[in-house]
Amino acid sequence: MEKNDCEVNTLGLLNSVSDWMAARQEKKINEMETLGYCPDCHGKGFNTYNVYEFYYTNPYDCLSCNGSGSFDDWYENTQ
Repeated sequence: MEKNDCEVNTLGLLNSVSDWMAARQEKKINEMETLGYCPDCHGKGFNTYNVYEFYYTNPYDCLSCNGSGSFDDWYENTQ
């Protein structure tokens, strides 16, 4: 196996993983849209990972949907 063959195989693997992750994210967004929930906080209105970070807004609110948990608010903020 030549060096170029290894590079091509590595790039193919990275592309496969990237495609898989993109498809997984798209599936999650479609499921959350069907339910009407924000994909980042799953409709709760807050993220647990924000508890230990400091923001100028309420640290418990989901920054993607402004704490509403709504898919529509998430969509407006992320587009």
